Amino acid sequence: MERKIALVLGATGGIGGAVARVLQARGWQVRALHRAPDGVAQKHGFDWRAGDAMIADDVAAAADGVSLIVHAVNPPGYRNWGKLVLPMLDNTIAAARANGAKIVLPGTVYNYGPDAFPDIAEDAPQRPRTRKGAIRVEMERRLRAFAESEEGPGSVLIVRAGDFFGPGAANSWFSQVVAPGKRPAVVRYPGRRGVGHQWAYLPDVAETMVRLIETARLDAFATFHMEGVWDPDGTQMLDAICRVLGDPAVPVGKTPWWMMRLAAPFVPMLREVMEMKYLWDRPVRLRNDRLTAVLGTEPHTALTYAVRETLTAMKCLAHVGTASPRPALQRDGSRIPD
Repeated sequence: MERKIALVLGATGGIGGAVARVLQARGWQVRALHRAPDGVAQKHGFDWRAGDAMIADDVAAAADGVSLIVHAVNPPGYRNWGKLVLPMLDNTIAAARANGAKIVLPGTVYNYGPDAFPDIAEDAPQRPRTRKGAIRVEMERRLRAFAESEEGPGSVLIVRAGDFFGPGAANSWFSQVVAPGKRPAVVRYPGRRGVGHQWAYLPDVAETMVRLIETARLDAFATFHMEGVWDPDGTQMLDAICRVLGDPAVPVGKTPWWMMRLAAPFVPMLREVMEMKYLWDRPVRLRNDRLTAVLGTEPHTALTYAVRETLTAMKCLAHVGTASPRPALQRDGSRIPD
């Protein structure tokens, strides 16, 4: 019988925390790594271990005896992203190899260049034009080498999705659309009307990942794309936000790209954001054919409910309306869409 012990790196983050909670609800023993675990243990639960994902011995000690490592850790605020991301992954690969554990990675669309747009299948060529995209491709190359290693093949699962939103999705594009902390006076949208964009609700991503984790007979190196929330003309997400705020006339403005461009040389986070602007200039859509072939259907939460949960967590709904009822569930446990 497989030992259901998982190490989640990045459990205080949006996707790491969401996956950790779903694993725990499914009976997994969840360990998590943090440099100061006493400060997060009470809030997040889990079996916290002191350590740093940049230190190989810390990761190895936390991973002792696990069958699964969720690699959802990133440097905060994109600081030193290019120097830290690959060493952290190498530590995870070494720990997984020592324990015969599966590695799960939340993937990104950064891997793909314009030649793969607008509809991207799982086997599309990865020819990125950005620095972050090149790093993500190298991450997946190292994971594939681990999965196909003659030393003892490993197991890797990559799930790629659109821009995250949902409780815990801090530093996401959604928080650029709606500023957290109070009812917004204006909603700012990064894209153009008529240009489609893909979003992913964190609880749906976590549910999808765990269903795939618990699916037998996947390839040793398995990649899947989520459909998530496909907004074909850039208006559906805006309409849902205005609907939840209770005021269809809430002003909608444009993201001030020109200001961000001017500030980017002095603000590392903005430099990283500007590098990804191209994803808002044209429609980019991940196709989930392989996912639905394996799972039958993709977990999907009704958009209005998902936006309400997100804005509530962001403290944007303190004086707006009452909570909406939970949406009904389909037979497979996924929520019925709007």
